[in-house]
Amino acid sequence: MDSAFASLPLSTDFLTVVAELGFTSLTPIQAKAMPVLLSGRDLVGQSQTGSGKTVAFALPILQRLALEPRRLKALVLCPTRELSAQVAREFRKLGRRLKGLSVIVLSGGEPLRSQAGALRRGVHIAVGTPGRILDHLERGNLDLQNVTTAVLDEADRMLGMGFQEDMEWILDALPTPRQTLFFSATFPESIEQFSRKYQRQPVKVEIEAALQPAEVRQVVYAAEVEDKLQALRWLLAQHPHESALVFANFKVTVAKIEADLAQAHISVASLHGDLEQVDRDRVMAKFRNGSTRVLVATDVAARGLDIQDLDLVVNFEMPSQPEMYVHRIGRTGRAGKSGLAISLCASNEGHKLNAIEQTAHVALARMSWDSSKSSERESAPTQARSAAMVTLRIAGGRKAKLRPGDILGALTGEAAGLNAEDVGKIEIHDHFSYVAVAKAVSTLAQARLNEGRIKGKRYRTTFVK
Repeated sequence: MDSAFASLPLSTDFLTVVAELGFTSLTPIQAKAMPVLLSGRDLVGQSQTGSGKTVAFALPILQRLALEPRRLKALVLCPTRELSAQVAREFRKLGRRLKGLSVIVLSGGEPLRSQAGALRRGVHIAVGTPGRILDHLERGNLDLQNVTTAVLDEADRMLGMGFQEDMEWILDALPTPRQTLFFSATFPESIEQFSRKYQRQPVKVEIEAALQPAEVRQVVYAAEVEDKLQALRWLLAQHPHESALVFANFKVTVAKIEADLAQAHISVASLHGDLEQVDRDRVMAKFRNGSTRVLVATDVAARGLDIQDLDLVVNFEMPSQPEMYVHRIGRTGRAGKSGLAISLCASNEGHKLNAIEQTAHVALARMSWDSSKSSERESAPTQARSAAMVTLRIAGGRKAKLRPGDILGALTGEAAGLNAEDVGKIEIHDHFSYVAVAKAVSTLAQARLNEGRIKGKRYRTTFVK
């Protein structure tokens, strides 16, 4: 099978977009699924996080999308708010040459009223969580009669999170015939039942998950529970990294880790289930753009995270299930880049380590750490501690028709005079934008943005803490 995007019946505009985004070849799930989806067939696809499955279903949907009349044509169900936002971003990036394309996220964290207003004005694609989508259905805000494609992304997780009844209500409300796609990491009987009930002769595409990512070096350090914070500070200092994701099993442990690293003047933030969506977006924006170097999270809080170029994953505690270990370390070493996964294992966690090695058919390298030196917090290199970038928040976003190029131009033009290398990742949200700038010029950048204009308008700019 030809692995090039050009081998698919995609329009010139979409081939240009994928080239602009740097996609040179198809991933296995894309190579197997996209020809099926472009032909209009139903599909059940097995794929893991980071396999390229969003592009696999988003491009065919966009290729076959009719922009007029402005009605809802595709509905995507996701287990979490973060994954919903990630999928919507992919749709917008891939569809940026479709003039007037409207993609909405329907999930918690934003008022129902503003989402209902957007639905009344008309959208083409809706991405959201089952609970919020059902809420809009029950209120009469969501018209599904023109939907031609429905996607259940991470269907097994949605079932595991108790969304089965909501999913059934939504699928029963959709018109037939339609194209129905299920993507799932596993194929439990519940998925088979859903497929038999809601799909028409689906094609089954199965991509074997790599139990040991080829580009990830996996090591384990012995550390008792009372020594783990000290060991974590030591290994963050000893293993240079641009960004690190630290996993713990409980929210209270996440809080302890964050407090300890912050006291050591390490650039750190945390994710937990109690965060409001706006705070979650802020934490993730700073981590993605390098303003925060270390992120601490539980498995639940980390579901659906959109993180690129993550070079270090640390298991502060061993996960209870071997499959969860594979999922955690699979977040690094992507797209051919090397990664490092480190586990801190106490003596009472040995059975978990054995289960992981047996299930993944891998022997983790045992390493030792120097506890005599690790107590000296000042011994950690500066690179492992502080971030070179800080984040600014601009009070204007997608609704004000701001684009990354507008913000970059405002910062590097004559009025502000920053060098392009002083400007990092730019994220555009509906009502505000985040931009990373070099710490050395951050005060100047904020002042110039407040004094100047972006596309002829002034927008208040503040530091993000």
